[in-house]
Amino acid sequence: MKFTLFLIMLLFVNLSYSQIKSKPITEFSQNDTKSMVLVDVRTAKEYDAGHLENAVNINWYDPEFINKFSKIDKEKTIYLYCKMGGRSAKAASVLDSLGFKVVDLKGGYTAFLEKLNKD
Repeated sequence: MKFTLFLIMLLFVNLSYSQIKSKPITEFSQNDTKSMVLVDVRTAKEYDAGHLENAVNINWYDPEFINKFSKIDKEKTIYLYCKMGGRSAKAASVLDSLGFKVVDLKGGYTAFLEKLNKD
């Protein structure tokens, strides 16, 4: 019985470490740009219409999406965002499985603009 409980607890701890980190985009700060990469996974047209300062555009729908991350240092944390959060969540899952440190910025650019307009 104790061994079974130990295995269940070990499995729970292991799964909790592999979960992707997320943060509301409205709480995001670009203070430490040397240890992170900010990536906008929207289309080029969406990116050109407005984006976060210092964001790199890597379109989630691009067939070369994964290959474009080959030049990014895996020691740097990648912060991802899209319009509302769907594409960035999918991208975060893929990049996490490839060994990148990823933070998904929840709410997307839409939430960022809403907060900006309130302030």
